[in-house]
Amino acid sequence: MTSTREEAEAGHLVTPTVHRRPNLPSLTGARWWAAAAVFVLHALVFLPVYPFQTGELFATIHRYVPMQLGSAGVTFFFILSGFLIYWSNSGVRGLGKILYYCRRRITKIYPMHLLSMVLFIAASASVTGAGVNLAMDLSRLELWLPNALLIHTWNPDWAVLGGMNVPSWSLGAEMLFYLSFPVLVPLVNRVTGRGNWVAFGALFLMSLSAIIVIHLYAGGSKSTENFFVPRLWPDTNVSPVADVHADPVWFAQTAIPVDHTYWLSYYFPLTRLVEFYLGVFAAKLVWEKQFTNVSITWPLGLLALSYVATWFVPVAFKMSVVMSLPMTIVVATLAVRDMRGVAKGIGGPRMVLLGNISFAFYMVQFPVMVFIQRYFIAGTAHGFWGWVVAAAASFVLSFILAWLMFTFVDDPLMKATAGTRKNRRPRSTIPNDRTNVLRRDLMVLLGKAPDPRKTSDRV
Repeated sequence: MTSTREEAEAGHLVTPTVHRRPNLPSLTGARWWAAAAVFVLHALVFLPVYPFQTGELFATIHRYVPMQLGSAGVTFFFILSGFLIYWSNSGVRGLGKILYYCRRRITKIYPMHLLSMVLFIAASASVTGAGVNLAMDLSRLELWLPNALLIHTWNPDWAVLGGMNVPSWSLGAEMLFYLSFPVLVPLVNRVTGRGNWVAFGALFLMSLSAIIVIHLYAGGSKSTENFFVPRLWPDTNVSPVADVHADPVWFAQTAIPVDHTYWLSYYFPLTRLVEFYLGVFAAKLVWEKQFTNVSITWPLGLLALSYVATWFVPVAFKMSVVMSLPMTIVVATLAVRDMRGVAKGIGGPRMVLLGNISFAFYMVQFPVMVFIQRYFIAGTAHGFWGWVVAAAASFVLSFILAWLMFTFVDDPLMKATAGTRKNRRPRSTIPNDRTNVLRRDLMVLLGKAPDPRKTSDRV
């Protein structure tokens, strides 16, 4: 979920044969709502507030807010990633430009990922009179090194897949997307005219076929039940010290079996690769004026219907494929609306700012929830409103940390790698005082100033 505003601003540096394409602020604004949907799902799953989560009220809430809420946000990010990467890098070719492209992608992902991992390790540690005890033994490289390298989603072992900062799993898929793009974009560019629609349809059918094969032949759940629930600690009505993913019991295990149907349909990078290229061809269709829809009403209606449909299909189909096609249409429509100048609200300065920090917000929310759980919830008993307070506190702290991480880590690093010495933007346009940047951002959030960082879809 890392598509941001950076690459579109620097698009002229890597696509010399393509006119610089316009910024698409509505896509950035929409990223915030996708990140918020993921947060709601994570707050329900990763904040074990007892006895609330052991009661009937939570079971009722879960029936109406199942995992598909969060997976819809991830599907949006994967499709948007393909759209924006192609939008800004469709002409990337030659060793120099490919290395520049890769440098930008690594700079975007790894610093924030590793910082969030450190925050998780710190949040999951217990501080006692005898010192600091880590939730996991850092000498067990097999548990944390794959996560650090973002290769852990290739391994169907839940001890590796679900350990450390759990949301980082999506970055493993993103790395495959980014690395495949310079290899496959020449083939993408050879597709012209109606061939774009043919390729788009073929990709969706490929995705659907893969899910059918997974459903028929992979081991695991085949039911239509919404199965994703918190991992409850047994025989207690008192809130535990940590979610199971942040507890020493989790890291003490050598291996934890995973539902292969669930893993292959949701986590496995190759399965999700098609969504990225749906976004790629959607960008082609928009740029070549083969997709010109400006009405957002029917795409959102179609997306809502597909979300409802996830209640009635088996697990493999719930995770992404049912929503991927309408989600792509929504992304393409928002882009067309920006190009036609008819977008309202979602592409405004406030939403652009929120969208810009959404990646950091996504990465930091689980460590924050682990911290809130350990130091403010553990050992207490709360009902629904206790959970609401804990979720609200997690949201506020995650937002503040994400804002700081974007301002002091993400944005400066991306600006520092924006182009070569010859064509880098003038230093005068890059503010050195990050405190002033925070002050300006606050004015934007309060609606009292436009966003001085006008570009909105840099990737």
